[in-house]
Amino acid sequence: MRAVDLIHKKREGEELTAAELAFLIEGYSKGDIPDYQMSAFAMAVLFRGMTARETAELTLAMARSGDQIDLSPIQGVKADKHSTGGVGDKTTLIIGPLVASCGVPVAKMSGRGLGHTGGTIDKLESIAGFRTELTREQFFAQVNEIGLAVIGQSGNITPADKKLYALRDVTATVESIPLIASSVMSKKIAAGADAIVLDVKTGSGAFMKSVDAAEELAKAMVEIGTEVGRQTSALISDMDQPLGFAIGNALEVQEALDTLRGSGPADLTDLSIALSAHMVVHGGSAATHEEAEAMLRERLSSGAALAKFREFVAAQGGDPAVADDPSRLPQAEFVIEVKAEADGYVQRIDAEELGLAAMLLGAGRATKEAVIDHAVGVVLRRKVGEQVQAGDTIAVLHASRNDESVADVARKTLGAYTIGEERLAVSPLLLSVVTAEGVKRFV
Repeated sequence: MRAVDLIHKKREGEELTAAELAFLIEGYSKGDIPDYQMSAFAMAVLFRGMTARETAELTLAMARSGDQIDLSPIQGVKADKHSTGGVGDKTTLIIGPLVASCGVPVAKMSGRGLGHTGGTIDKLESIAGFRTELTREQFFAQVNEIGLAVIGQSGNITPADKKLYALRDVTATVESIPLIASSVMSKKIAAGADAIVLDVKTGSGAFMKSVDAAEELAKAMVEIGTEVGRQTSALISDMDQPLGFAIGNALEVQEALDTLRGSGPADLTDLSIALSAHMVVHGGSAATHEEAEAMLRERLSSGAALAKFREFVAAQGGDPAVADDPSRLPQAEFVIEVKAEADGYVQRIDAEELGLAAMLLGAGRATKEAVIDHAVGVVLRRKVGEQVQAGDTIAVLHASRNDESVADVARKTLGAYTIGEERLAVSPLLLSVVTAEGVKRFV
């Protein structure tokens, strides 16, 4: 078997076998297949695509390139959630304890963020003492005992994907749906969950800018999960403006706690409930999504979800008192208001620009080596559709300094808002759901 023959086969639009895909991934992982040949293969896939079976086989080959976690020591149906990324997306902090409080175990491995804010692990490390490294035995025991654990991702999960992703980034092949889908799903499959719920973002603050593109990606990922025997479903959600109000690590933890208390932003609460409902149904704790949603809302109102968060933080060495006193989280030295310069209605918020503003304050990493400031970030005071008057505070910067660089961030934040005379309709948050049965649009 030669790589050049398989590149030619895919270039001609033919279907590759499981053995051929395994040969390519294994050879590339070991260094036997050079970057230039894998680049040619990725470009052939970009133009020719892959069948659902091919994409599933590619995903499995990448999952097998490194460690695979066997979660069988954990009792019950293990459910996991993945988001394709968005500004202000702190749903894991809410969904984990919420789903666990319904009796569905959540054994989650998460990463650190590279971009506008930290990842779930960075957010959790805003809590004093919180440990994100557990042995496998500790990980399994904690999930069996309290139903929830979140740890940092193993360094050897899907090494082939890490290598291929870096190559795609410099060869203009990032946009290939089969390659995106296999990248995401190889990590989820290697992590061992029985059920996978995907939150696929679309809009100005997301990688997939259109609903059609987001649905195409969601369908590919659901097909992979179904093909390899995992219960899989996906929700398409809007990211034309940030989710919730807070952008920044400790600020997002505080907003997640508000949501677990039942007083969080409506969009964040609704999305967390919708994603959790799919996990609860997959996990067998509810027969229908309506039944699951009712159960989940009761867990919020009764305090059961917040109690589970408190128990989870304590189990991983963190300060459980933050659940009742968020002032124990890191606090920024300076709080700077950004004010509207005109009367009117908020017509648009550039989520990506606000994410960049938070990163410039120190909430995210421009490079892997960068150190995150957990206290800093941006909190929105106005969102799309709301009326403002000149001089109203539309956002607040939480900063560790108050100099010209922060003044630049304030100008960037102001520029992310479009204020006009006409009140425009707000885009629905939940756009469609994708399951093995197909796509159902809500609007």
